[in-house]
Amino acid sequence: MRVAAAFLAIFVGIALVAVGIVQTTGGLAGIDPAGSSRSPSGGPGYGAGPTTAPSPSRSGPSVGPDDSASPGGGPESPAPSSSPVVVPPGPTQTQQLDARLQATLDSARRKLAVPGVSVTILFPDGSRWTGVSGLANIATRTPVLPDTAFAFASMSKTFTSALIIQLVAEGRIHLGDSAAALLPTLSKPIDRRITVGMLLDHTSGLDDYFLNPKINKPLQANPTRAWTVSDALAFVRKPYFAPGRGWHYSNTNYLLLGLIAERVTGQPLAVSIRSRLLDPVGLGSTWYQAVERPRTALAHGYRLPGTKLTVRPIDVDDGSGIAPFRSVVTAAAGAGSIAGTSGDLAAWARQLYSGTVLGPQGTAVLLGGFSATAAYRPSVPYGYGVQALVIDGHPSFGHSGRLLGFRGVVRHFPVDGLTIAVLTNQNRADPAVIVRALLRVALPPVSPVPPCPACALSR
Repeated sequence: MRVAAAFLAIFVGIALVAVGIVQTTGGLAGIDPAGSSRSPSGGPGYGAGPTTAPSPSRSGPSVGPDDSASPGGGPESPAPSSSPVVVPPGPTQTQQLDARLQATLDSARRKLAVPGVSVTILFPDGSRWTGVSGLANIATRTPVLPDTAFAFASMSKTFTSALIIQLVAEGRIHLGDSAAALLPTLSKPIDRRITVGMLLDHTSGLDDYFLNPKINKPLQANPTRAWTVSDALAFVRKPYFAPGRGWHYSNTNYLLLGLIAERVTGQPLAVSIRSRLLDPVGLGSTWYQAVERPRTALAHGYRLPGTKLTVRPIDVDDGSGIAPFRSVVTAAAGAGSIAGTSGDLAAWARQLYSGTVLGPQGTAVLLGGFSATAAYRPSVPYGYGVQALVIDGHPSFGHSGRLLGFRGVVRHFPVDGLTIAVLTNQNRADPAVIVRALLRVALPPVSPVPPCPACALSR
């Protein structure tokens, strides 16, 4: 455990140094902190039958024809005495890479039996690739398109966390403040020893209301009903442990953080997230569901009962334009209410973890919360609303998300300057499998660290 903690500390230190470089020089190894501002492009959709969608392509810096060779750009050249041999141009390295990424995505979707998937990769030079595969709506055979939105599920926590850390940086709240003192009167008061920081890193001990099996029936019995905070808190059971004495992921923590943000700012959570985060970052295809209108077409969510790849997907859409449906999204609130495109999600992660959103000091707070949880060995190293994972030798920051009918994951690789966002409309397959497969195509494998310098020299 000490080795893991030491490695994590080095990892976070490298990331914070990278943040400083990005802030002072405008980039790290050619990284555009804001990602590409051009519209994402996508690949063909493949469903159970024929579908159509744009061909895969990469948006970003392009090279056009030499102006001097265009008509009127110079004297007319004499006609050749014989017809020249025309050699058709071969695919460029970028086109070859894009084709390999699309083929990898299509293969992964078929093997995992995922109805539909959208992926965006931001490259170190600021260009992006968006690939899509499968169907956004099986009944109507509507393919996933580059501008198809999905529920972000628990990846919404990265927005709530960023908002809270902004308020910390402004001195309006402190990580050590008692959460109870900042909350409105609750139907179930919480332990006054629970701090804001404990809510952020899931060391509060508060039970996760979504894990209470009794919540499933009322949520699904009336999917179009809007839930209140009191409705959700009614399903919170006894604490897992005393405050600060363990780690357990709990949606209750972020439900309460949303309430704290509302009380401190005096605004609804959706308004603060829009004015402080979505608009400044330029996320035009992302919105807070059940409060804001959809910014683009939403994929339907599908429940896949059982583990067999041949099971028939069950559509959980309620027709309200909220994914997966109104009751579960309103019950999630600050823990999982945001929806958007893979392009927006990738751009958000790039700017959040590179320091653009919170600045050097705020980003240092965001990435400095792993030490409090390391001793409890969370399933994934977790800080203040951020996960830290090393994937095939590549360190990354990000978050995963799962809500009935949707799963997704976003990973930013600060050392490599790469960001990958994967969104799917199903609840069974782990999208991290897709991230790993695409990462192996986009980046060369990292050589394992030799056990000792002498061993390396002897090779």
